[in-house]
Formats: sequence, structure tokens, C-alpha cells
Amino acid sequence: MADLFCINLGAHMKKTTIVLAMMLASSLSLQAKELEVYGKINISAQSSDEGDGRFTELKSNSSNFGVKGEYALEDGLKVVYQLEFGVETTNGASDKNIKARDQYLGLAGSFGEIRLGRHDTALKLSQGKIDQFNNYEADVQTLWQGENRLTNSISYFTPSFSGFYAQFSYIAEGSADADDGISAALLYGDESLKSSNVYFGLAYDSKVAGFDTVRASAQVKVAEFKLGAMYQTQEAVISGLEQDGYLFSVAYPLEKFELKAQYQALEDDKGFSVGADYKLGKNTKAFAWYSSFDFYNAVDKNYVALGLEHKF
Repeated sequence: MADLFCINLGAHMKKTTIVLAMMLASSLSLQAKELEVYGKINISAQSSDEGDGRFTELKSNSSNFGVKGEYALEDGLKVVYQLEFGVETTNGASDKNIKARDQYLGLAGSFGEIRLGRHDTALKLSQGKIDQFNNYEADVQTLWQGENRLTNSISYFTPSFSGFYAQFSYIAEGSADADDGISAALLYGDESLKSSNVYFGLAYDSKVAGFDTVRASAQVKVAEFKLGAMYQTQEAVISGLEQDGYLFSVAYPLEKFELKAQYQALEDDKGFSVGADYKLGKNTKAFAWYSSFDFYNAVDKNYVALGLEHKF
């Protein structure tokens, strides 16, 4: 009887040890992959006037969710990946409410990082944090070309050399009657202005989404003020129409507030915005802003919004 008890106890201990080992292995595997689930929900109540009278609406401002991570390989290499989706939270139920954003698989090492898939171009990324109204009505793409996230992309990020680094994007044509696109950027500093007080970039698109574009970007921190400026010249590949534009932005923290303003132009089209963010927690903020656009050959538009954002 004692022998039988010992046998059963030993078998139970063995099973328990196996289960614990599997749980530990699973935990270590997850840590090795450094899998991160993340997202952002940004919704605003907005009053809009686009020429036909004022109306109210709810807007989902680039709400998204995704997973990303990396996994160590041999010889100092690691595989990197990201699958991100945009979520439309204010429209009716539809299969169009979930849209693909950056989605890639790549390799990283001492040479830098290569990503294959759908990705923001180097020119789009070169703006850093200068656009203080990114993803709202006053996003720089309201007036300018160049804010592209494209499929069939091969993206390369160099290591940093004395604060300088570069990004390159090759966009395959995808069909016999299309042209390859090239996007490249030379950058310096920290776009978040945390490890350095200066950031600048010079970027160029060739035959990307039908345009050749040059964009120069710069931002500095002076006595807590974040001062940003961008200049862009864009030319339509088919028509040859060339247009120039510029942007100035400023942001200033005041206790739990961040006050900000921005002015943007493209030839005779102009827009300005003012707003404020209020920090409710580490990952949560309330915000309010006003934007107005004066178009030379189109109806003028203006917007006012009050909203909430939470990141996870």
C-alpha cells in the first residue's frame, strides 16, 4: 500500500513538474519575443462647417490597435514584426471599419533594420512630431502631398552615427504600367526632443503616389517651447504642376496642459489651428482645438472639437 502511494505521489510530482516547466518555458518564450499589444482610442465631438452649413458629428481620429515584437536569432540578428489596424469607432457597423496600417516583417542587426510589407514612407516619417494636429482636420495632409503609407514597400533604417541616421523606402510598382517609387530621408536628433533639444530632417520622394516631393523639417526646444517648421515643394508627375508650402508650429507645457498652435500654407491655400491637451493620467488626455482653412479655389472650412484619448 505504501509502495502504491509512493508511486502515485511520484507520478503526480512528475506531472506537476512537467506542467510548471511548460509554463516557465512559455513565459520565457513570451519574454524572448517581447510581444507587445497596444492601441489608441481617440474620439472627438466636432462641430464642422464645410460650406453647406454647420453640423455636429463624432470623429474617430486614427484610433488603432496592433501587436509588435521581436525575436532573437543567431549571429546577433533578430526578427521584427508589426501588425497594426485602424479602427473606425464612430461609423455604423461595417467591414470597412477595420483598415490595415503598418504591417511588416523584417530583420534587425548591427547593419540597421530592414522591413518588408506595408509601411509609412521615409518622407512621411521625417516630419517627426512637428505636426501638432496630426490625425485631426489640420493634419499636414489636408494641404500637402507626401503623407503616404504604401504596400509593396521595402524600408531600411540605418544605425545612428553621431546623431545622424537615414531611412530609405523602395515601393515596387506592382503592375506593368506603373513606376517604382523611392523615398529617402536624412535625419538628426530625437524627434521627441527628449534626448536632444534639436531635430531636423531632409526627405525626398521620387514618383511616390504620383508626386516628386522635397520636404525639410526642423524642431527645437527652447525654454520648454517646442518650435517647429517645415518647407515642402511638390510636383505632380503627370501634369508637371509645382507647388510650394510651409508650416510653423509651437507647443508649450503649462502644468497639466499643453498649449499649441500651427499655421500651414500651400501657395494661396492656408490654414491655422489652436488647441490644448489636458493630461488626465499617464496614458489619457482630454483635448480641444479649433481649425480654419481658407482655400483659393474651394469653399472655406472651419472646425471646433472637444475629445478624449486613451492609449493602452
